[in-house]
Amino acid sequence: MTLHHSRTLRTGFVATLRDVVRDKGVLMLLFAAPLFYAFFYPWFFGPEVVTRVPVAVIDQDHSALSRTIQRLALANPRIEVKAVASDERAAQAAMSRGEIEGYLLLPDTLKANVARGMPALVTIVSNGAYPIISKAVQYGLAEAVGAASAGIEIRQREAKGQSPRQASETRTPVDFQAIALFNATEGYGSFIVPAVALLIMHQTLLMGVGMLVATWVEQRAVQASPMVWIGRWLAFLVPGLVSGLFYFGWIFWLYGYPRAGNVAGSLVFLVLYLSAIVTLGSLVGLWCRDRERVLQVILFSTLPLVFLAGFSWPSEALPTALQYLRWLIPTTAGVQAALRLNQMGAPLQSVMPYLGCLFVLTLLAGSLVLKFEGKSPRA
Repeated sequence: MTLHHSRTLRTGFVATLRDVVRDKGVLMLLFAAPLFYAFFYPWFFGPEVVTRVPVAVIDQDHSALSRTIQRLALANPRIEVKAVASDERAAQAAMSRGEIEGYLLLPDTLKANVARGMPALVTIVSNGAYPIISKAVQYGLAEAVGAASAGIEIRQREAKGQSPRQASETRTPVDFQAIALFNATEGYGSFIVPAVALLIMHQTLLMGVGMLVATWVEQRAVQASPMVWIGRWLAFLVPGLVSGLFYFGWIFWLYGYPRAGNVAGSLVFLVLYLSAIVTLGSLVGLWCRDRERVLQVILFSTLPLVFLAGFSWPSEALPTALQYLRWLIPTTAGVQAALRLNQMGAPLQSVMPYLGCLFVLTLLAGSLVLKFEGKSPRA
């Protein structure tokens, strides 16, 4: 790089940082918005897991066994038994009103079937509209029934002459231990927030860059040499790196989310991810030519990006065309690479296809910016 090029790059870098500081709207998007969302969004998922979900028990058997199941359900932390009745219609009406999220039906043949050694079936009904709540209801009630069933089986073995220890060991000859590798709390926050953090960084940086570039278009100050544009992009990387390091290095630690699996790889990813966003944001600003329109376009895209990223909705369920087009958005490769590197500790070579995608997006968007600077596709 010649001295002239070096000075030109430095001029673009310094001038861009100066414009960022002077533009209150851009400054809030690049610094204040990520800070706000860093505390606001995880707050909703602070408890991590769903507990004390209201349920009902429909006891049509009125036996010692059914009362044992009720006591076990009362002691389960996942659920909170709000009512014990014998009318299933009343439980269904309570679900419709939102008073309970599910119920356990103990039929009037429960004790008799157990005594005769026949299969004894119980029914668990939950609200499938809310998968996390439904899971808590299903697990909580199933654990209560399973504990009662285990007690019956152990007593039957003891009646055949086995000691309590022998009965317990023969009932469960092979024990197991479940370990959640990448989500130790098995909480919803640990699953969703690290991925959404990438979307927050993407949208705030994209809007900030797009707004400032559109402002340059309005002021007829957007045209510049390639070295000036490189200086501009390097300047835009500064707030992005601050936000990324803030999330990866402190927010994830503060809330106890999985983190620091591959620190060096995460830093390499962060630079490529932010580079793709910065060049794409510049292209959006050139296309919109109006700073307010940049906000309208990007805010509209937020919800679709959540589904296209592939963490809240299986990508295989998307239309075939979207399964290919979604790779033109940095969040698609960014979320997948970040979760593997930062949360799972995967080696850098295992995410090279995602990093390669981000690199290609950076080159593609950057070359389009240099080709169409100061112009609009509609001009």
